[in-house]
Amino acid sequence: MRLLGDIDLNLAMAVWWRNVTVYRHTWVKNILPNFFEPLLYLMGMGLGLGYYVGDGIEGADYLAFIGPGLLASAAMNGAVFETTYNMFVKMYFARLYDAFLCTPAQIKDIAFGELLWAITRSLIYGVGFTVVLVGLTLAGYPILKSWSAILLIPAAGLIGMMFGLIGQLFTASIRTIDLYSYFYTLFITPMFLFSGIFFPTSRFPYGDEVAFFTPLYHGVRVCRALASGVWTMDATISTIWMLVVCAVLLAVVPARLKPRTAR
Repeated sequence: MRLLGDIDLNLAMAVWWRNVTVYRHTWVKNILPNFFEPLLYLMGMGLGLGYYVGDGIEGADYLAFIGPGLLASAAMNGAVFETTYNMFVKMYFARLYDAFLCTPAQIKDIAFGELLWAITRSLIYGVGFTVVLVGLTLAGYPILKSWSAILLIPAAGLIGMMFGLIGQLFTASIRTIDLYSYFYTLFITPMFLFSGIFFPTSRFPYGDEVAFFTPLYHGVRVCRALASGVWTMDATISTIWMLVVCAVLLAVVPARLKPRTAR
């Protein structure tokens, strides 16, 4: 079965299934860092610092303000780590892609299979984090205020797709693994801090205008709208923004990966 771009879905799913098989044996050590880091921020910042925030932010309790944003960051972490370090190791150290290319699979099939797996990882974190938010809501912390919160799970998948493609694009552009320190220090960490998870971006001069061009900012806006049950034009714009980025990167990434793999 072939998709747009002449991707063989059966071969892509074979790559995805290979990752599922490996993950079944390593999920405990893999899920802990990427899932519990935002969870610890939720507890420490939401319940700790939130005590001193008073009436909250933008009409919401502080825990309810940061909870959806941290879910977006968990989805980001799940996808981006998979398509950076893990993908680089498969490509250059394990030479797994060289083995794949000895089969009928092409690099675009491999790239799409890895993207499907990155989305799956984001969905796993999205489900887990949504369960945590539901538990806190039932415990008396009104984070989720509408049944639309169930859509946080597919939103996590969209965020995972976007960041999975961003991670693949960076992986296709480097040849040494130490360059990821720049990617995480100068791109991922600033987005985590300044994309509106912990405070409105409007607190900075031109904060909203600058943040608009960062991917996580849009994921945070969509998740916050779904959790509150108040869908706004901003959330619609952010959804379209992420879909457009995904469409552009889907056309670009396989072409960037090919010369890096077929050496």
